[in-house]
Amino acid sequence: MHRTLVLIFCTILPATAQPASSLKAVLLEQLRTTHNQKEWFVPVNIALEGLSPEQARWQDGSGNHSIGQLANHLLFWNQQQLSKFQGQKVAGGNVNNDETFNNFDVKNWKETVSNLDKVLTDLETVVQNADDTKLKSWASAIAHIGTHNAYHTGQIVYIRKLKGAWDPAKGVR
Repeated sequence: MHRTLVLIFCTILPATAQPASSLKAVLLEQLRTTHNQKEWFVPVNIALEGLSPEQARWQDGSGNHSIGQLANHLLFWNQQQLSKFQGQKVAGGNVNNDETFNNFDVKNWKETVSNLDKVLTDLETVVQNADDTKLKSWASAIAHIGTHNAYHTGQIVYIRKLKGAWDPAKGVR
């Protein structure tokens, strides 16, 4: 399994990639490459693309999360961070992390995918519009968001590969 996860995360940086020129550019790059811009690894939008609710519900029987549970978890925590960045009161302050996986419902699969895309887009917009002072105070949190999103997206791709529901042309052979 370790070798497979390494393969999921390792691709070659395109020769055309240019280093980011500012803190804002770096943070936006981190958010976008885990959302919808494929570079070093598969972003979440591509990882979720074309999945049926039944495929999203599948579990391997060993207690691991389903893709739907992972997407629900990502939606919850990205929404939490977005609310903080927007200065809004954060709902469910003392949430049990395990519970963020358990609200998945196959009837809401398309809505979950759509909402995750919207929250990630909104995070990018907030960062794009933030001044340097806010960006400096948010930088660590945004870096963690990107890492967290990439980690769980790797799990999603791995599950799809286990289930035979992954097209290697999308980025992972």
